Amino acid sequence: QVQLVESGGGLAQAGGSLRLSCAASGRNFSSYAIHWFRQAPGKDREFVASFTWSGIIKYYAASVKGRFTISRNNAQNTVYLQMDSLRPEDTAVYYCAAGPIGASNSNAMNYWGKGTLVTVSS
Repeated sequence: QVQLVESGGGLAQAGGSLRLSCAASGRNFSSYAIHWFRQAPGKDREFVASFTWSGIIKYYAASVKGRFTISRNNAQNTVYLQMDSLRPEDTAVYYCAAGPIGASNSNAMNYWGKGTLVTVSS
């Protein structure tokens, strides 16, 4: 019903920036909030940020607050995660997901993208 495609991952140096994209499609994609998660090897999937299509509600995990910014494009089908001041501990596969507003548990998500790898070197 909802398809999500991430892009924009790659290699960055500590202190650098990357912008991730999550392109959404499907008849009812706008009825879901978009959430970003990340998962490093051997670790649990971690909540990063949430966005409602109205743009009224945005939420960030404490670990990225002040460094990452979530937004959407003019066509209203793509959510961006602008990542600034990157740190080596930000290295992970980043996933976008469609799920309930206010949810931060990965198990609550309804749809997932396949992920994009972000590697931050020190």
